[in-house]
Amino acid sequence: MNYRSATLSDASMLTGMNVELIRDEGHRNPMSEAELLVRMTGWLAGECQAILFEDHDGPGGYALFRRETEWVYLRQFFVAPARRRQGVGRAAILWLLENVWRDETRIRLEVLTGNSVAIDFWRSLGFADYCLTMEWAR
Repeated sequence: MNYRSATLSDASMLTGMNVELIRDEGHRNPMSEAELLVRMTGWLAGECQAILFEDHDGPGGYALFRRETEWVYLRQFFVAPARRRQGVGRAAILWLLENVWRDETRIRLEVLTGNSVAIDFWRSLGFADYCLTMEWAR
């Protein structure tokens, strides 16, 4: 797998993967693909950085994150469905920890409580529960 920083010209491809991510994790995000593209373009032009991982078979996924004062916030992490359960996600996170987040002491992310596969994945990499966000909705 090759890793590279995404550019604004990658926004459309990242948006397509973001649509899959929203669907796969069961997120309630109501945004259209056009709205997601505007959001992704804004993130890439401003506060966030994305790393694409790809090989001869095409994109394997991406990590979208921003640096905060005391930690890195991993906003989105996606592995293409055909690449899951092959070590692609684990290798990408280990590469990021070694090459991009080398000097960081904390990485934070959010996982929907119903997404047990993702919870197990992050725990297997050494991430630990930190907080639980609760919600009341009509």
